[in-house]
Amino acid sequence: MIDWNRIDTVLLDMDGTLLDLHYDNHFWLEHLPQRYADLKGISAEEALARMRGHFDALHGTLAWYCLDHWSALLDLDIPALKREVRHMIAIRPHALEFLRRLHESPKQVLLVTNAHPVTLDIKMAELDIRPWFDDVVVSHQFAAAKEEQAFWERLQAQHPFDPARTLFIDDTESVLEAARRYGIAHLLTLLQPDSRRQKRIDTRFPGIHHFDEIMPEAAA
Repeated sequence: MIDWNRIDTVLLDMDGTLLDLHYDNHFWLEHLPQRYADLKGISAEEALARMRGHFDALHGTLAWYCLDHWSALLDLDIPALKREVRHMIAIRPHALEFLRRLHESPKQVLLVTNAHPVTLDIKMAELDIRPWFDDVVVSHQFAAAKEEQAFWERLQAQHPFDPARTLFIDDTESVLEAARRYGIAHLLTLLQPDSRRQKRIDTRFPGIHHFDEIMPEAAA
């Protein structure tokens, strides 16, 4: 699926790609709605229904990923609530070996995430994968989500790469579409970002289940 001789730069998403998306889905669809319901004296179902309106309005924007925005909107300490379920943070099968082999190669390897910096800190306190990367890029530092062309332009300015020789792996198809529009040639998605949900079969981009399907050769 991947001819590694044609790849100089590897860009990797975090949530749903290297880390199991179950933590995030549980937090936003179950844990947070229950806490919001407790605060407002309503059912968890009504709480989720109210929150879905905000989700739909902001999806794909930097505000969607911003914990400060959600803390102010819902009048809740979102980082504190995220830490309540931090034990659920988990790395995907074969991801560490995949990162190790990339780290040993001459390729530029970057973590590129829409996660809020506080979310990144919470996750790295549990599973610190940052040492495997040449750099960690958070979309908030560019004031643009990965769904926006401005993100890719600012990434290029900070970490020059040849789009024709770049592999980008992400579980979100709108993000992959933005990368394709920018000219990134090698794009992959994950078929089961959340280990507790059904495997996806209708992705618009080539997909893998686990990283052992595209593992680079080990260093000699």
